Amino acid sequence: RPCPFWPTAPKTLDPDRPSMQRTMTTHLTRSQAPRRGFSLLEVIIAVTIVALLATLVVPRLTRFLAGANEDKATAEVNSLANAVRLYITQNTTGNLNDDFTLEMLVEGDDPYLDNASDLIDPWGTSYDIVIPGEQNIEFDVICYGPDQKQGGGDDIIHGKR
Repeated sequence: RPCPFWPTAPKTLDPDRPSMQRTMTTHLTRSQAPRRGFSLLEVIIAVTIVALLATLVVPRLTRFLAGANEDKATAEVNSLANAVRLYITQNTTGNLNDDFTLEMLVEGDDPYLDNASDLIDPWGTSYDIVIPGEQNIEFDVICYGPDQKQGGGDDIIHGKR
């Protein structure tokens, strides 16, 4: 038994004109056709909303990442200073020579650091050591910060900021 809501062809169509019968049974008007996409207005509104959200989120994200890089550099500077102190206790009589470099921490059979990439700061420059220190008595392990230059107020020194 056919569904009462499904359109069917009337049985009294002219049998000599089968195309007419097919046209009447399968032809749907525009209001009956299923919707297949979004209108231009809907797309414009969606793009506008996404753009507004991006303008609010991106500045906060960049500030967060900048702060994370500074925190990472501070932790690494302090870790390097601890490795230098360990080097001092095991290899010297209490003071570093002026020819000491941080690269010496990754050399030898039993290095104090795993690899040379530990000597690179988050901005891609090498950490530096100053003997004797300007901020600390024995030495200063320094990260020059985002500007990658000495001074400028963004330098990170172990034990200080």
